[in-house]
Amino acid sequence: MQSGPHRIVQLLSANPFFAGLAQDALAKIAGICREHHLAAREVLFLKGDVSNGLYAIRRGQIRIGTTDDSGQQMTMNLLGGGDVFGEIALLDGRSRTADAVAMEDTDMFFLPRHDFLKLLGSEPSIALQLIELLCARLRDVIDRMEEKVFLPAETRLARRILMLATDYGAEVHTSQEELASLTGVTRETVNRQLQCWKRVGFLSLGRGRLLIHDLDDFRRLAKIGTM
Repeated sequence: MQSGPHRIVQLLSANPFFAGLAQDALAKIAGICREHHLAAREVLFLKGDVSNGLYAIRRGQIRIGTTDDSGQQMTMNLLGGGDVFGEIALLDGRSRTADAVAMEDTDMFFLPRHDFLKLLGSEPSIALQLIELLCARLRDVIDRMEEKVFLPAETRLARRILMLATDYGAEVHTSQEELASLTGVTRETVNRQLQCWKRVGFLSLGRGRLLIHDLDDFRRLAKIGTM
């Protein structure tokens, strides 16, 4: 996997985390990026590991989750091309709070913590951008808490599927267990609702994937206005 600094700047500027930064700042970030590849099912880090930097996904998919003492897994998020993660640990230097595992072959850019903190000290605009990202993540957590309290399981599931479709397109590759973890319901509830939507023609189901026939249908199910 070969990419020059110009290519890295292009990819970073298309990411919400870096959008709006001056080209010279992006060039400096690109200068400290390291390319990193993971094979499917390869572990990037585990909960409790020492934090050493931030990751930006170029292509592929990363599952963020945890595993309890009995071996049961909980998926907290599924991240794809353009997503950034590890920003909290990047700043506080404390241990990782979840596992990160590649769900497919994944290419990323890695920003080492030590080098990135030095860059923040010389580029205040990058520091401000990072604060905005952290605030957005906090708002997302609050929104999900409100959803769990005020919205029925059907609506929450539609929103999680729509979120994944926004990143990956109409064909979403994810398991029912992962959808259950993301939505905060049981796998049986997910299966029952997916089968219902299949019967009315909203989607098709396959092993580890689902195909959305019309995104506007899911916007209505998710109670999100159509464009």
